[in-house]
Amino acid sequence: MPATLSFTLKQARRLALAAQGFDGRPTSASVQPARLNRLIERLGVLQIDSVNALVRSHYLPLFSRLGHYTPDLLDQAAWSQGRRRTLFEYWGHEASLLPMAMYPLMRWRMERASRGEGIYRQLAQFGQERQDVIRRVLASVREQGAVGAGSLSTRQEKAGPWWDWSAEKHALEWLFAAGEVTVAGRRGFERLYDLPERVLPTSVLQQPLPDEPQAQRALLLHAAQALGVGTEKDLRDYFRLDPADSRGRLAELEEAGELVRCQVQGWKQPAWCPPTVKIPRKVAVSALLSPFDSLVWERSRTERLFDFRYRLEIYTPAHKRVYGYYVLPFLHNERIAARVDLRAERALGRLAVHAVHEEEPGLDEEGLQALALNLRRLADWLGLARVQLNCARAGGVRLAGALAEVGGD
Repeated sequence: MPATLSFTLKQARRLALAAQGFDGRPTSASVQPARLNRLIERLGVLQIDSVNALVRSHYLPLFSRLGHYTPDLLDQAAWSQGRRRTLFEYWGHEASLLPMAMYPLMRWRMERASRGEGIYRQLAQFGQERQDVIRRVLASVREQGAVGAGSLSTRQEKAGPWWDWSAEKHALEWLFAAGEVTVAGRRGFERLYDLPERVLPTSVLQQPLPDEPQAQRALLLHAAQALGVGTEKDLRDYFRLDPADSRGRLAELEEAGELVRCQVQGWKQPAWCPPTVKIPRKVAVSALLSPFDSLVWERSRTERLFDFRYRLEIYTPAHKRVYGYYVLPFLHNERIAARVDLRAERALGRLAVHAVHEEEPGLDEEGLQALALNLRRLADWLGLARVQLNCARAGGVRLAGALAEVGGD
């Protein structure tokens, strides 16, 4: 079927930025829980990552869009008891925080996981072979309440590198994937697991469950609303659906008129968008982006939208890194104009800028001032008194003057 709509690349960028919550300027007013929750509901998912070079990654997308907010607001929404809890943890886009209303849309994934489908091979094998451990661990959770894997472990030897999990940790992760336990809270960054009925609202648990096709269609619709416009792969990736599921559901949504096929300038594949989509005026926003921000996490889409090739180099040996260890893209006036290697040096009370790499055609004076201001605001939000510039590149030298003007260094 031919596309019925077509967008220029600039229009597609504006659709994406507005859909992702970059259509408003951060205000100086304090951010209230309701505003934070509305933004998360709009995005649908916040990816969690353990790297803490700057701040845990799930906190950053909210700062990029809202400006200075209290991270405790997100902690309360994700891990508090009672009415303030509005989020739950599950495999949305990797490990994620999702709005509570999306819990029924994930039940089919939990049921598949209980059959060993859609989860890591090692975990699926454990689920087949070690039901004795799984049942024992579930009984312990039922008896003890919220527990971490460490307190249940019976292993004698010291844990090795990542994925060198104890049997109890494997059991908890299998139970979590299958929906038999959920995350009640965190101790540091360690998950504390408990039964869903002791963590999640009864009203959520008692909602009628959609069948697999219904849930997958709802997830694709949410992805389209959160992306503005996207190819089948873009839409599928947002909540990590399987290609076979995604293609079937997408065809059904198009036939029902809930999504409209379209074409974006320069994209080889067709795209889809909500039928009521409106192209916004220029999105004049500047923001530093988490490497795991939903605007840029699908790297091929980021290249198509912004002509920006982005790869995280945390696991690349230091001598082979091109841009740095923890590099944040800098969004400015509808383009990704630079990338900045940052570190929070908390003991020294400073935000360290290890490298600044400008994208062609570079940053003009207004862009440079915007980057300096964003770095100063980020330092303030993190409670760091100084911005320490350690970049001897030409961009770093230019940035030094702009930082001096905003009181950064």
